[in-house]
Amino acid sequence: MTQTRRHRVFISYYHDEDQRYKDRFVGMMGDRIIDRSVDIGNIVDTGLPLDEIRRRIRDDFIRDATVTIVLIGPRTWQRKHVDWEIHASLRDTDYNRRCGLLGILLPEHHNFQERTYNPRLIPPRLAFNCQGDDPYSGVRDWTRNTADIQSWIHQAFQRRKRQPDPDTSLALFRHNRTGDPLRGWQN
Repeated sequence: MTQTRRHRVFISYYHDEDQRYKDRFVGMMGDRIIDRSVDIGNIVDTGLPLDEIRRRIRDDFIRDATVTIVLIGPRTWQRKHVDWEIHASLRDTDYNRRCGLLGILLPEHHNFQERTYNPRLIPPRLAFNCQGDDPYSGVRDWTRNTADIQSWIHQAFQRRKRQPDPDTSLALFRHNRTGDPLRGWQN
């Protein structure tokens, strides 16, 4: 039996709504991953400038990860911290190496178990990197099959050094988004 590499994984998600799935994911994957995620209470952002919050997330958590997984619930596309975490994961600098990127639709998501998903219902920066014939990232449906998940993580890890570079051109969210994603976002 071949041993698959254990990757250092940063999990990005909407803490208020999807914490239980993050906990299940870490519990299911057990010793198959090394969890490098931010947990509730790790960063107290009251009064901190936005740049400092972003720096802490990037330098204290994402820096050591090799793959970022975005758990996608119904409102994950709105969250500024998810956008920042994806952006930080895609940057490739001497201090912070680029991560592979993988989105996982949660069972509550509108497109769970459909043939296709609406790109306006997932974080925009993730959606931009899922386009084309050979996308940097992909989106899968939540499963309890840990072998499948481990394979997806490894595929994301392998894609992280491919060319062309992932798309990081979107402006960072300044605030959580509101509005109807099908009619237009409001920032």
